[in-house]
Amino acid sequence: MTATLDNDIQDFCEYISTVRRLSPHTVSNYQRDLEKLSAYSAKENISHADKIHAADIRRHVAELHRKGLGGKSLQRYLSSVRALYTYLNKQGRSKNNPAVGIRPPKSQRKLPSTLDVDRVNQLLNFQADAWLDTRDKAILELFYSSGLRLAELVSSNIEDLDLADASIRVTGKGNKSRILPMGSFAIKALQDWLAVRNNVNTTDNKALFISKRGQRINPRTVQARIKLQALKQGSDQKVHPHMLRHSFASHMLESSGDLRNVQELLGHADISTTQIYTHLDFQHLSKVYDQAHPRAKKRNNK
Repeated sequence: MTATLDNDIQDFCEYISTVRRLSPHTVSNYQRDLEKLSAYSAKENISHADKIHAADIRRHVAELHRKGLGGKSLQRYLSSVRALYTYLNKQGRSKNNPAVGIRPPKSQRKLPSTLDVDRVNQLLNFQADAWLDTRDKAILELFYSSGLRLAELVSSNIEDLDLADASIRVTGKGNKSRILPMGSFAIKALQDWLAVRNNVNTTDNKALFISKRGQRINPRTVQARIKLQALKQGSDQKVHPHMLRHSFASHMLESSGDLRNVQELLGHADISTTQIYTHLDFQHLSKVYDQAHPRAKKRNNK
């Protein structure tokens, strides 16, 4: 008896989890996307994968778009469907791949939120006396100094630090490693943190940042602590880890104008991803122009 679509999805998720050893987070993303396909197919009375055609996928994408799903989410959905059918083709369960060649509607590209230099200084210039504050300051300084992703910071180990060389080795997307420079403020904050890090019993001697329970710090903890520190320093913006990464990139580009260098520091595979910061830089220059140029603004007086 031919396996149902739900059986196929279950087998595929088990395959990418046990054979390909993808992370639980990635497997969960695939599962959520493919549940959408399952729900749509059930509504259309389609129970088997080989009965789904390109026209069905196009209709489903259009339906999801009408419900408010953005271009990036739809792109991920299509990628998940293509991956499912690639697996089914190899297993001999289907001869087609209905998502091939289908592109999602383009969504408007949003510029990332950043902090200006004064607000960054306001956020970072605090006295760290308590254990948690010392850790938080080191985290904040490292984010802004080197432009790390949240996952990169959480997975960093003590051995990745080279304080003498003022650098840190991080492992980014695609398991690619890169070495990033660190500024003097970040180095000082990290030295202070390492001096008190072992004041709690730790179960992870490798982890650079640990929780009060001695375990490797959780991404949600980092997010919550950054939000809390921003409130304590009087920030009126909702500060999160990626905002510090965006601020790092924007300020680097403002100062250097070297897009390729910023791309390398951020670990972007494609320079088009980095180019969004040129729009931020232009916004900054436009404000300066409006404030400084005598004929920049329209005059009401005739």
